[in-house]
Amino acid sequence: MTKPEVIAQLVPKRLPAPKKTVTAFAPSNIALCKYWGKRDAELNLPTAPSLSISLGRLGSEVTLTPCADHDRYTLNGRRLLPECVFARRASAFFDLFRPHKQFFLEVVARNTIPTAAGLASSASGFAALTLALNDLLGWKLDRRKLSILARLGSGSACRSLFEGFVEWRVGKAADGLDSFAEPLPTRWPDLRVGLVVLSKQEKPIGSRDAMAHTRATSPLYAAWPATVERDFAALKEAIRRRDFTRLGELAEGNALAMHATMLAARPAVVYCLPESLEAMQAVRALRADGCEVYFTMDAGPNLKLLFRKPDLRGIVKRFPEVQVVAPFA
Repeated sequence: MTKPEVIAQLVPKRLPAPKKTVTAFAPSNIALCKYWGKRDAELNLPTAPSLSISLGRLGSEVTLTPCADHDRYTLNGRRLLPECVFARRASAFFDLFRPHKQFFLEVVARNTIPTAAGLASSASGFAALTLALNDLLGWKLDRRKLSILARLGSGSACRSLFEGFVEWRVGKAADGLDSFAEPLPTRWPDLRVGLVVLSKQEKPIGSRDAMAHTRATSPLYAAWPATVERDFAALKEAIRRRDFTRLGELAEGNALAMHATMLAARPAVVYCLPESLEAMQAVRALRADGCEVYFTMDAGPNLKLLFRKPDLRGIVKRFPEVQVVAPFA
């Protein structure tokens, strides 16, 4: 099954004339149960389910305007060359949906999180692009279908179509129409996410390549899907019960298990910096002192902290530069 074949089942064939300009925003999301491995690389279909929490107003805003000659890109106020990674991936995504071959777009994007630094900027970026295309081209699709389309650009983008806790259903169908994201009903007002940004540098290897390399070469990867299945079910139950200790333990353990599979790849995929390990030790020290905080880490060196509002003061004292998000505020 190809991407155009999937799109043909979702996007209406008769569409109105495109609008002159549109703007859309999508939040970044942090996986508590990680997505790391594909059963279908063409359609970005996962080997196991995943679960995330969205980051409110931290994410990506894009403005699309039809233009002549070729696609043009501006990211965070800087004009991008056509051969840069963001421009190439976005243009390849637009190719799937252009009403005709001479339809080009001026893209003005702004990320409120560091780009390509392990903070899910590609997820929020492709989710925002999908929302903007839905408006620009008059698709009038619901969020479930848009989640499937966003997944074609970046797997975890399917989760950035929603706020709060979001699960990504693994699905079984070859066309991937049963693999989509949807929000969980639980709200947790005093839950906080803290972003500890240790590096804003672009990752040495992108998530897509690192994921494929890990699956192909890591002897530990065979156990990963079953680990995710167990953690996923347990995390959903912890969220339903608002069991913070269980939530934190599971998220931290799942992140470390994912990085263990990467470290065992040949050659190893290493995202941790010395500062990452130091921050992990600091989190454990805070817990030992009675400040209940846990960490998770995606494909990058930066930590994300999970804690509750009453522990904010202790977190800020140890991590003064932490950026705190209240996902359910």
